[in-house]
Amino acid sequence: MGSMQQRLERFLYSPGPIGDLLGQLEARTGVQRLYLATGSVAFLGLYLMFGYGASLLCNIIGFVYPAYVSIKAIESNSKEDDTMWLTYWVVYGVFSVAEFFSDLFLYWFPFYYVGKCMFLVWCMAPVPWNGSQVIYHSIIRPFFLKHHSTVDNMMGDIGTKALDAASTVTREGIKTPLNVAELLQKAK
Repeated sequence: MGSMQQRLERFLYSPGPIGDLLGQLEARTGVQRLYLATGSVAFLGLYLMFGYGASLLCNIIGFVYPAYVSIKAIESNSKEDDTMWLTYWVVYGVFSVAEFFSDLFLYWFPFYYVGKCMFLVWCMAPVPWNGSQVIYHSIIRPFFLKHHSTVDNMMGDIGTKALDAASTVTREGIKTPLNVAELLQKAK
């Protein structure tokens, strides 16, 4: 257990947005970083269990930090961080679609938003075995590799049909004002 506490304290004292914020709070309040972090996590957990707007808070947690580091990844020269955050967004998108269809039932489970928030934090954790890597490589990628040619064909067909529909609407859209103009000329 000592090594876990040492790693946590190393993380809390490391430079970065969380360490810097905790340093400022520690300087202003005189309360140790470990207690500030523990209290914040406990408050967040209780709020996710019992608070109003837990869904919004959980979605903010799953979106704000990943969006920020994704922008930083885009601006960096490294490809690894781009791949890591693209993988996160693919998993987040699949999870969001699945949640849309199951949210009506999952909402009623006690502590659903705590579990969802823990899942999203696991997906964005800066470790090699984070959730987005595990889920992508074990579920999404095999499914994609198995079905991508079928989906590509279907998307091509949909694209062709959409183009045909757009040209039909354009043709009909041009004819309609001309027909109206002819009717108005005949009415005079």
